[in-house]
Amino acid sequence: MNPFDAMYDGTPPWEIGRPQPVFEQLLERGQIRGRVLDVGCGTGENALAFAAAGRAVVGVDVAEKAIRRAQIKARTRDLAADFRVQDALSLHNLRGQLEGGAHFDTVVDCGLFHAFTDQGRQAYRHSLGSVMRTGAELFVLCFSTDEPDWGGPRRVTAEELRLTFDAPFAVESVRPARFEHLLQSGAAHALLARVVYVGAVTSRNN
Repeated sequence: MNPFDAMYDGTPPWEIGRPQPVFEQLLERGQIRGRVLDVGCGTGENALAFAAAGRAVVGVDVAEKAIRRAQIKARTRDLAADFRVQDALSLHNLRGQLEGGAHFDTVVDCGLFHAFTDQGRQAYRHSLGSVMRTGAELFVLCFSTDEPDWGGPRRVTAEELRLTFDAPFAVESVRPARFEHLLQSGAAHALLARVVYVGAVTSRNN
């Protein structure tokens, strides 16, 4: 069994029962735009908030139990969010599955990036590039090194984000943020990165 699937036998610590405030703020500011992909969506609270605001949203997660719960929430709330079981490292597999193709204007990552190994980060970067339109934006929320080492996910530095999302991406900003969870009281110190997919650069001979 997928280890993440097993965690949904209960309530995983990242499932707070509501959208992360950081993403609600981005939505209010109009920064969640166009067609949206929520990678590692869990039971879908962020994606459902986007759908309620009129965005066309696809949520993917490797945990089947999480996706089933997200689909139930969407039906119960009468929201047109599309939830699918999909590994974030092979997003190209969405091609041919989605009406209108598999390219997105906005991608959100709420607590997925900090779960990857160094090798996984590189595979993830390539995977994201396969489904993002040129000029599309990626928002990554992850634990930062300002958070004490009490366990939980891997801590991330701004430099690590910049090194991972090099060309054909460009990191536009990395700022301190808060990540709400159920492991400790309050919220964890986090980073929010805004990354733009610049697209493939074609060289020309003069």
